Amino acid sequence: MSRTSGTTPDSRTALRVCPLCEATCGLTLTIEGTRVTGARGDRDDVFSKGFICPKGASFGAADGDPDRLRTPLVREDGVLREATWEEAFDAVAAGLRPVVERYGPHALGVVLGNPNVHTMAGALYPTVLLGALRTHSVFTASTLDQMPKHVSSGLLFGDANAIPVPDLDHTDHLLLIGANPLESNGSLCTAPDFPGKLRALRARGGTLTVIDPRRTRTAKLADRHVAIRPGTDAMLLAAMAYVLFEEKLVDLGALAPNVQGVDELPDALRDFTPEAASAACDVDAVTIRELARELAAAPTAAVYGRIGSCTVPHGTLASWLVDVLNILTGNLDRPGGALFPTAATDRTRPAGPGHGFALGRWHSRVSRHPEAKGELPLAALAEEIDTPTEDGSPVRAVIAVAANPVLSAPDGLRLDKALESLDFMVSVDPYLNETSRHAHVVLPPPPPSRSAHHDFAFNTLAVRNQVRYNRPAVPLEEGRMAETEILARLVLAATGMHGADPSAVDTMVIEGTLAKAAGDSASPVHGRDPRELAAALTGENGPERRLDMMLRLGPYGDGFGARSDGLTLGKLLAHPHGIDLGPLSSSLPRRLKTRSGKVELLPEPIAADLPRLREALRERPAAIVLVGRRHLRSNNSWMHNIPALTGGSNRCTLHIHPDDAARLGLADGAAVRVRGAGGEVIAPAEVTDTVRRGVVSLPHGWGHDRPGTRMNHAALDPGVNVNQLLDGSLLDPLSGTAVLNGVPVELAVCP
Repeated sequence: MSRTSGTTPDSRTALRVCPLCEATCGLTLTIEGTRVTGARGDRDDVFSKGFICPKGASFGAADGDPDRLRTPLVREDGVLREATWEEAFDAVAAGLRPVVERYGPHALGVVLGNPNVHTMAGALYPTVLLGALRTHSVFTASTLDQMPKHVSSGLLFGDANAIPVPDLDHTDHLLLIGANPLESNGSLCTAPDFPGKLRALRARGGTLTVIDPRRTRTAKLADRHVAIRPGTDAMLLAAMAYVLFEEKLVDLGALAPNVQGVDELPDALRDFTPEAASAACDVDAVTIRELARELAAAPTAAVYGRIGSCTVPHGTLASWLVDVLNILTGNLDRPGGALFPTAATDRTRPAGPGHGFALGRWHSRVSRHPEAKGELPLAALAEEIDTPTEDGSPVRAVIAVAANPVLSAPDGLRLDKALESLDFMVSVDPYLNETSRHAHVVLPPPPPSRSAHHDFAFNTLAVRNQVRYNRPAVPLEEGRMAETEILARLVLAATGMHGADPSAVDTMVIEGTLAKAAGDSASPVHGRDPRELAAALTGENGPERRLDMMLRLGPYGDGFGARSDGLTLGKLLAHPHGIDLGPLSSSLPRRLKTRSGKVELLPEPIAADLPRLREALRERPAAIVLVGRRHLRSNNSWMHNIPALTGGSNRCTLHIHPDDAARLGLADGAAVRVRGAGGEVIAPAEVTDTVRRGVVSLPHGWGHDRPGTRMNHAALDPGVNVNQLLDGSLLDPLSGTAVLNGVPVELAVCP
């Protein structure tokens, strides 16, 4: 922290990585007393180099939102009242343990929301909680977003978290499908200044192709925009792969020794000719062939797909085919293509066969959905609560951490009623929102300025290897509790250890991790005394000691003294703007954990799902389908209470093409009734040719009109909940991901 020019005598500055989206830009905060009064880009940040977006610029407003809860809330006689932390955790222990002891661990559901991956506490403690509870009733935002990519990566590479990202700074040809990084700032691809990187690609003579049913800001920047019919991404990608085989354009290059299943793939894709896919995708066969040829001809290329290609009926197949195209053109695991990042806290392992990846190790109780990556579909949460069966007990209690599924999951009205019926619910959330209003106990974490920060998840997806860490910019106020301590105490209360020192959770993790590392022949600390290693850790608290341990054991670490130049927490603290660890580089076969030790190009679950995709080639498209959209100044449902991030073009309107509007007799601004399988909503029309004919678009995260919440600004312009149009029955079967895009709807002009 230091004083800088432009600040008042009583102000100071502090560095902080922005936690408001996946770009993880470095910020310089201006602080007066204990209040953040400004935020600008940190020009010396090793990763973002001064870039900032409207969300980062609004850090102070988000941090100081007066509607943030400051003390715990406990329900008494049906009403939430302010309580002490001791009262709150006493209530948590008294509410959760009887449910587990009477009905078993699966009667306790755990719901984890998107903001968890944006905090240090959210990365360190939920895994400990789940490991201790051993409940199968785990639901996260992943099954509303990226689970298809986890599943396809698990099947291809043996590791659901081994997700290759496009080498944006060096590629010659980038094909984006269902992605709009100029609005999202990137997703499953951590890249500060994504727009600048796309412009640099074009400036150096590269090619940008965007496949999207909307002419997004990203599509406007592209050399070629293909307005595909929503939900048909997998068919288009399969047809491109077909062309690569048909025209003998397949060339794995140096990747060939690490791949199996190439010879079986042509037969598996034999029905996906460009002509067959053309009618389904509404993309002419000539264009499909050109897309494939351009990809194969580029010196280097990368295909990148995101939420538009994930939250569709064939999301896992589309995610798989993205990497199939990267593999068939020799662009996986090479500079300029799609590469696996190496984060500073990654676990190191030698090359060789692993345990592989399995689906369906257990199933949901009601609809028998298979688990994926240890999770059940969030769309099934309501039925798991409100539907009794002979096969096990319903979910009777819920722990929700930074989650608002009433807005983010299908059929929020049903979930509203289901949550109301629970025996007990605890919510860790800074707001009393549409979901936390049902809780019996609400545990509010402090604002981000008062928390330490390290990006565990996003560094595994970063387009350049780097590492950064910030201690809290502002000390905790009296009466507040650090988010790390909140979650540690929650672990203890939920697992029958209520009252123990919360530091015991960190100690347990450290002891277990070091004992395992000392017994691993591939570890840099093999054979050493775990107690000696634990004593060498530095840091002001348990979370810092855990970070120090992970850095030392990681791929750049000092191995607890084995490397004099290796990474430690102390070295990281000495570099407040971060440490650059270099560009992405080839890492196969080391990253593979499949049983064969190779990329398994045609895994059995994928092959078994391809007939469903073949049937879709012959399906008749609906007259009108719905897609979502994202705005640069929002991130799901958790930023609509910040005045600086709402209004203007960030509004909950229904985008509709002029021809469709004319056919319906619909004027711009008119109220439109939108009806789907789960219900109906009324939204104002916004007539625009940025959507293709037959497609309408509503943004997600809105619908802030329920009673009992305390989000005053969001309630002024609540919008409508697009997910109420869904009944939760449409899922990608391999990943359990809700189908949110390409959903048939009916429109009617309101009188």
